[in-house]
Amino acid sequence: MEKSALQIARGAYLPKLPKALAGAVKVKEGAPTQSVDNHDEIKKLFPNTYGMPVVEFVESDETMGFRVNVGVILSGGQAPGGHNVITGLFDQLKKLNPENRLYGFILGPSGLVEHDYIELTKDVIDDYRNTGGFDMIGSGRTKLEEEEQFEKGLEILRELDIKALVIIGGDDSNTNACVLAEYYAAKNTGVQVIGCPKTIDGDLKNEQIETSFGFDTATKTYAELIGNIERDCNSARKYWHFIKVMGRSASHIALECALQCQPNVCLISEEVEKKDMTLNQIVDYLCDVIAYRAAQGKNFGTVIVPEGLIEFIPAIGRLIQELNDLLAAHGPEYRDLDEDAQRNYIINHLSEGNAATFETLPVDVARQLSLDRDPHGNVQVSLIETEKLLSDMCAAKLEKMKAEGKFVGKFAAQHHFFGYEGRCAAPSNFDADYCYALGTSAAQLIASGKTGYMAIVKNTTRPSDEWVAGGVPITMMMNMERRNGKMKPVIRKALVDLDGNPFKTFVKNREHWAKETCYVYPGPIQYWGPAEVCDQPTKTLALEHIM
Repeated sequence: MEKSALQIARGAYLPKLPKALAGAVKVKEGAPTQSVDNHDEIKKLFPNTYGMPVVEFVESDETMGFRVNVGVILSGGQAPGGHNVITGLFDQLKKLNPENRLYGFILGPSGLVEHDYIELTKDVIDDYRNTGGFDMIGSGRTKLEEEEQFEKGLEILRELDIKALVIIGGDDSNTNACVLAEYYAAKNTGVQVIGCPKTIDGDLKNEQIETSFGFDTATKTYAELIGNIERDCNSARKYWHFIKVMGRSASHIALECALQCQPNVCLISEEVEKKDMTLNQIVDYLCDVIAYRAAQGKNFGTVIVPEGLIEFIPAIGRLIQELNDLLAAHGPEYRDLDEDAQRNYIINHLSEGNAATFETLPVDVARQLSLDRDPHGNVQVSLIETEKLLSDMCAAKLEKMKAEGKFVGKFAAQHHFFGYEGRCAAPSNFDADYCYALGTSAAQLIASGKTGYMAIVKNTTRPSDEWVAGGVPITMMMNMERRNGKMKPVIRKALVDLDGNPFKTFVKNREHWAKETCYVYPGPIQYWGPAEVCDQPTKTLALEHIM
């Protein structure tokens, strides 16, 4: 396989490890834990993996060696750094015992169920060090939740003498890991299951998980692109750019990109929900900014929109929740109808308030909300062109304002959606180091006999040798939520904290950014150079850990 100059140079990069993981380690255990909510229900569902302590790895004088075969799965959407989790896992397993073997299951959890795998040898591993993407073994979105799947997986694990399975994924994937760990523990199979926190959306974090891997690289990638657009915007001075960024369930990416690039407007879904804003109120706010800048002779600007915004508008959120339940219960009979009949079917089966909301939506948006859900039962909001919906509504509103003498400028819009562009970028130094440490921690959790844990690395705003590694019981992060019309145990998503330093910093500056042109151009990810340029964490992480 031909490699670029960057690939070759990055392949030689040696990730930095926390001091405690550099040599032999021992486990320091904390107090017993409990779930974030619904304690009794979660404990009843996970009797064998509930209440375990948080663990931390500390330096030891005793070298621990053990023999084990391990399997690894990449689950869900791609995130920069996944390959380094696997290389860290591989290197640590071989360090503990050269006879240890690592197997990768192909295309996600389905590879485990369908017995599709490869052995990951040094030759394979070395080709993927510090690279983006999940193409080493591929990823998939198959959910592991049925006993038949668990048993089919157990067949190949026994055939390959695999005693531990590492699942690299987001909140849903790690929920599946927890369910699988509980099942294998209850059956006394001797198979350990360990998770690793992955998602560019940044919504898999809490007191123990400071950031999910991939967020750093993805936001720096998007910020470069947004900065490029801002530079173009400030050069041509004739367009408003509406930029949608990933983040279905939370606005962390939008907020981080705003802190890096200082656009004229950034919408934060969580704030929209808290203020009970309507779609028209959002448009009014945008038009006020556009009209103010036009009055100053500035007929240009940038707007960042999180892809999940539509779900956070309270009236639409209530509609989506009822639609989810309706389609979960009556999906088969609904799908056989033509488009007009489907629309009438929905209106006739919704409550009065939600039916009224549905009828007022633009036809294309209403149609998208009523289409099939993703594998997790969610509306596929990335298919809804929220950025175009907002600009079209602004254009219509501004025409009325012009007729009333309240708008004196011109309005022309350009639209962008940054999604796939950030998911497989070559990892930043932060993500390369962080992921390698997560993989190393996963190997140490296996060596320590743990199951139902997620590998963690903390203190990440400090130099990497001061990072603190360990593991947290996955049940500690779980609560009960409605999914596909049923209450299920899931890891609680972390939304933007409206009382946190990152959002408060944004609020402090946004009026100035709206009125003036304060664009910042972050440029591409820096892999070589001064540490203050190359190894800096995201603005979000730095602001969250101000003492």
